[in-house]
Amino acid sequence: MNLAIAFGRAGLGVDAPLVTVEVHLANGLPGFSMVGLPETAVRESRDRVRSAIVNSGFDFPRRRITVNLAPADLPKDGGRFDLPIAIGILAASGQLPPEPLSRWEFAGELALTGALRPVTGALPLALQSRRAGRQLMVPRENGAEAALAHPDGSFAAGCLADVTAHLRGQERLPTAEPLAAHPGGLQADLLGVKGQATARRALEVAAAGAHSLLFVGPPGTGKSMLAARLPGILPPMTEGERLESAAVRSLSQPGFHADDWGRRPFRAPHHSASPVALAGGGSRPRPGEISLAHHGVLFLDELPEYGRQALEVLREPLETGRVTVSRAAAQVEYPARFQLVTAMNPCPCGHLGDPLRECRCTPDQVARYRGRISGPLLDRIDLQVEVPRLRPEELQDEAPGECSAAVRTRVCAARSRRLAESGCASADIAADAIEQACRLGAPERRFLNDALHRLGLSARGYHRVLRVARTIADLADTNRVTLQHLSEALGYRRVLDE
Repeated sequence: MNLAIAFGRAGLGVDAPLVTVEVHLANGLPGFSMVGLPETAVRESRDRVRSAIVNSGFDFPRRRITVNLAPADLPKDGGRFDLPIAIGILAASGQLPPEPLSRWEFAGELALTGALRPVTGALPLALQSRRAGRQLMVPRENGAEAALAHPDGSFAAGCLADVTAHLRGQERLPTAEPLAAHPGGLQADLLGVKGQATARRALEVAAAGAHSLLFVGPPGTGKSMLAARLPGILPPMTEGERLESAAVRSLSQPGFHADDWGRRPFRAPHHSASPVALAGGGSRPRPGEISLAHHGVLFLDELPEYGRQALEVLREPLETGRVTVSRAAAQVEYPARFQLVTAMNPCPCGHLGDPLRECRCTPDQVARYRGRISGPLLDRIDLQVEVPRLRPEELQDEAPGECSAAVRTRVCAARSRRLAESGCASADIAADAIEQACRLGAPERRFLNDALHRLGLSARGYHRVLRVARTIADLADTNRVTLQHLSEALGYRRVLDE
């Protein structure tokens, strides 16, 4: 047989469109041509495939070989097509039976020895393979990752010879074993945080309602410590959230570690990060930090030190939960439903309002420093909380607070209540539905109208106050938002204006 067809998949964001690998052997001078919009790494597979076939004990056909990667208008990159190309050549030259190939999809980079090396994006590839009703063959390092999405049809091989032996029925490979869910992970416990009752309360409210949070305070007051403890009090991830989060991380690294599965991501990029590093992109688009934090926490310390353009890329994802990267060849969309936690000093020297050290900054310097954060971005942060410095005697006398497990119990109860009533966390309730969810009475409406005029809240700020108040009411296990809940929610809004 001179023609064989194998199946692989390209990488396009968290999608993995099907690629049909057509291999034709023709008479004439020996040659190897590849068509179908292959990028450099794919074109270089010719040499890898040739050496891998020979070193695996097969004959490389001395004929004119044409490989077509269809559809032709879809860009193909990476080394994931090495294995389907090699399988296609062996089937077209009669060294493999072509009949089983219609039931399989292949992905893997070949070493010159014939060994299989891991590829990125195995989890999205396995999801699409399962939906198509085909079995999947991947490198051994990708096996556990692929089995998360396709547990009954994922097989992992160490080399090309193992794949061919399995397809011939000579030596069957076992199905890949999926990773076990991580049992929670509360390593950073709130028990180690002394004092800061207001900040701890804000952290609990943020966890219960999936709200964004800003800590403002002098250096060394525990802002980063508090932020690092947020993942430990968030509700456990659902199966769908685990798969979505793992699918994004799968695009950035080959293989997957057991500690990553089932644990909410916590990303803390340095303040020198560029807009592309945060939002994703590049000549070969890859997810950025805000997508790698999908269903987890994105922590930006020293917020005013980030570039203005880098901060502005956060605005759309905070509203829509996704990032779109447009390039000339393709448009890629990544999910980005993360929980934003930020921290900053109150002034350039960091000691404005510090009872132990005097601030040396002028009012103009303070205004310029805070002005690095745009009003529209600040308006999208639900909770703005002051984290004051504790005096030495307070630090020594202060008893430890609650542990993360106790706080997490209340957070899970409040989140479950809101999911049952609204179908989403409080922070995600639509603007046209939040007032109904709050069940406001006449006194509460008068109080809110007065606050709108007095504080100059925008319409977005008004709705965010209602969402925070709804979360506070859920933590109190009450159906209706009261004046007490509204007062606490308003207290979290204007810290930087004081």
